Amino acid sequence: MTETTGKRMIGVDVGGTFTDVFFLDEAAGEARVAKVPTTRPDQSGGFLDGIRRETDDLSGVSAVIHGTTAGTNALLERKGARIGVITTEGLRDVLEMRRRDRPRTWGLRGDFEPVVPRDLRLEVPERTLADGTSRTAVDLDAVRAAAEHLRAAGCEAVAVLFANSYANPENEAKAVAALRETWPNPHVSCSSEILPEIREFERFSTTALNAYLQPEVSGYLNRLDGALREGGFGSEFMIVQSNGGVMGVETACQLPVRTALSGPAAGVIAAAYIAGEAGFPDVITGDMGGTSFDVSLIADGHSMLAPQTSIDFGMVVRTPMIEITTIGAGGGSIAWVDKGGLLNIGPESAGSTPGPVAYGQGNDRPTVTDANVVLGRIDPDNPIGGKLDRLDVDAAGRAIDIHVGDKLGLSTVQAAEAILRVANSRMAGAIRLVSIERGFDPKRFAFMPFGGGGALHTGAMLAEVGIGRAIVPRYPGVTSAMGCVIADMRQDFVQTINSTVDDLDTAALSRFMQDHVDTGTAMLEATETRFEARDTVFELDMAYVGQTHTVSVPIPVEVRNGKVHAPNAKQVAEAFDDAYNTAYGRLLPNGTRRVMNLRSAVIGKRPKFDLTTLAPSGGSVGDALKGSRRVHFGDDWHDTAIYDRLALPVGAEVAGPAILEQADTTVLIEPDLTGRVDAFGNTIITRKDSHG
Repeated sequence: MTETTGKRMIGVDVGGTFTDVFFLDEAAGEARVAKVPTTRPDQSGGFLDGIRRETDDLSGVSAVIHGTTAGTNALLERKGARIGVITTEGLRDVLEMRRRDRPRTWGLRGDFEPVVPRDLRLEVPERTLADGTSRTAVDLDAVRAAAEHLRAAGCEAVAVLFANSYANPENEAKAVAALRETWPNPHVSCSSEILPEIREFERFSTTALNAYLQPEVSGYLNRLDGALREGGFGSEFMIVQSNGGVMGVETACQLPVRTALSGPAAGVIAAAYIAGEAGFPDVITGDMGGTSFDVSLIADGHSMLAPQTSIDFGMVVRTPMIEITTIGAGGGSIAWVDKGGLLNIGPESAGSTPGPVAYGQGNDRPTVTDANVVLGRIDPDNPIGGKLDRLDVDAAGRAIDIHVGDKLGLSTVQAAEAILRVANSRMAGAIRLVSIERGFDPKRFAFMPFGGGGALHTGAMLAEVGIGRAIVPRYPGVTSAMGCVIADMRQDFVQTINSTVDDLDTAALSRFMQDHVDTGTAMLEATETRFEARDTVFELDMAYVGQTHTVSVPIPVEVRNGKVHAPNAKQVAEAFDDAYNTAYGRLLPNGTRRVMNLRSAVIGKRPKFDLTTLAPSGGSVGDALKGSRRVHFGDDWHDTAIYDRLALPVGAEVAGPAILEQADTTVLIEPDLTGRVDAFGNTIITRKDSHG
């Protein structure tokens, strides 16, 4: 086993604008951060550049954990591989028909192009019925002929999608075995291996997208792995999954679809841990990078998991994901006035190249960052990222005048304030969506802003949403990178049951559960990572007969003599009633309960580092004071104290207006707020008339 406690670990999160690196040296009691521009199209350049900021010798590093957007970007930009599909006769158009939904609910037309063109979706004779009965054995000669056709057409990967293979994978397994004997690379995706779950479209979509990503993501990860090995790294290289857990690089290459939204998920994991240690189990996170604002809710210390998401219209990924709401309101989001004279923010972003106007790299359209620069909230002489010497305030002001101020009859400052008000309104709307609209009172929660720009908008979120306090982590600009170091290893499994509770075969359910435990445990062991503890979580997707949507039902499980034993039908029924009543406030007295799917998660809990490692030692408020500058708040300019945030001691209190600066972000404390440094180096921000 590889020992990780007390050694050096590196977490790397690649965002749309910056690549963030978190270095932890537990033996020395030190943590350091780096933020470098993301390199496109090959993100490995920024990844390696960020690590080299700390060291070229990786021989003493015990783990490198990566949150990647390579898969997400490939899906959004449709830059995955050319792939083919081999499917059951009559089902070649499932990927295109989808659920017959539309990109705009009330639109009369809409276009959709599947990632696999129709001429590369080939049918073969085979048929398995919904009850698992094999009516027609698979024609392996037809499978081989289809594979040869796809290879000749230039396909780099292939997905095998057979009807009802969740109920009986025999035909699909035989076809995949034949394919793997002749296909020129390992990029063969099998739907019964990736998602053995009822509902053809979701299973087909997830598997096809996995194949679509395999060449791109595996190539990227293998390049990184090779470069790390060349640098002397000899330990485990792990990848963050969209469920907030981590997996080995080999698993990530086989299942790249599980890396979608990997980076934002790592940020939520870090937020839950940091806030929990600081005494805030209920948190709403706001990750503001250069391209987007990502919001998630953590209740009682647990992040919310969704069974599926749509990366883009018609591109459905059904795999457990931390629920994250994303809007185009990052620091690089472009401000523009539409034909009706309304000011808009995003979704288009200047990204890292060319970046905001103030970066002086060719962009001439104003961004949210440009507005913050013009209003004095960002120090133009100390831009984050370390690449630029100074930001061009005048250029930012001219762009705001041309594209916003002149069109709306506003001065430069008024237009900059308007840009921030619109951005803040959109961000507040996203927070309301995950809280108020789901029945959560935001007053119960603390707001945790992170990312390079989140802490600039803390006061606005407290005022607009009604949240009582905020907790700004020690290194907000690299929180997602820190989450990579914190995340546990996790393997998720699903198996369709499709039985009423009265007819439930508990012996078969126990076998499925045991198989998930055995497989997950073997996958954990294969990584050679040390775990403090292990845990297994079981849930059932259940509904009343006739209902489409299910509720997640945690179930009681017994382990006797090392074997998992499923609950009986009465216990399952009672667990469903509790979950359904909590979700909807009532039960259907005459309804028949149905178990659709078993979901299992096998979790290896990795050692957590002591957050007091991040806390400042010594110092004083006076020593941290760097000076002052004029900053615009509301309708006027204010003389505002500027502090070196990392030099503020534990217990320090700073009354607004004030700005706390550090290499990876800027923390804005507005005139009616105050900030206090807690024992972990976090800054707790509350209203001046509040006691926190």
